[in-house]
Amino acid sequence: MTTAQSPLYRKRILIVDDHPVVCEGLNLLLNRDENQVVCQQAGDASAAMQSIAASGVDMVIVDVSLGGVDGLALARNIKDHYPALPILVLSMHDESMFAERALRAGARGYVMKNESSRKIMEAVLRVLRGEIYLSEGMSARLLSKFLNIRGSSHDSPISALTARELEIFQLIGVGRSTREIAETLHVSMKTVDSHRAHIIEKFELKNTKELSRYAFHWAQKSE
Repeated sequence: MTTAQSPLYRKRILIVDDHPVVCEGLNLLLNRDENQVVCQQAGDASAAMQSIAASGVDMVIVDVSLGGVDGLALARNIKDHYPALPILVLSMHDESMFAERALRAGARGYVMKNESSRKIMEAVLRVLRGEIYLSEGMSARLLSKFLNIRGSSHDSPISALTARELEIFQLIGVGRSTREIAETLHVSMKTVDSHRAHIIEKFELKNTKELSRYAFHWAQKSE
């Protein structure tokens, strides 16, 4: 496109987050840079895909949790339909649990919301340039894993969950019933029950009541 070659062209960024305050804060932060502009904001996955299709963007910033739904599923969907579109995951969730999952889902970077404005801007600019962004600690951790170097390993049990189990765990945490989870993920209730049993086993919990309590507290800490 000739527009993209113009020196006046500004990078267009879509923010996908269901917290309006976060969207406004990111909008203000990103518009300080003369090379980029936030063109759209979306509160859920459906609105995000519609916005990308309708207006076209240069980058997408995605939260992990969108009303209890896995934002990484959105990242995978974006990557399937727009493989060249860079994605940055910005979340309150600890990077040790989600950074590697984000990269596997197709994101080019992961940064936590409690990082400084300077770090968030650095993450955005590096992903826009086509680079990978992770914190120094997370980069070292993944390198150690790649080289099969065994560390002290105090990983959260959540890191042992599969992508589907993580989606179900998140939905349990926001109070969704088995039927609601099945409808949201387009699977059978029997499949949800099976995944729930696997989660209970991995967390070494006694029953679904303990799981619901654990998931609820985790969801509260992640807000």
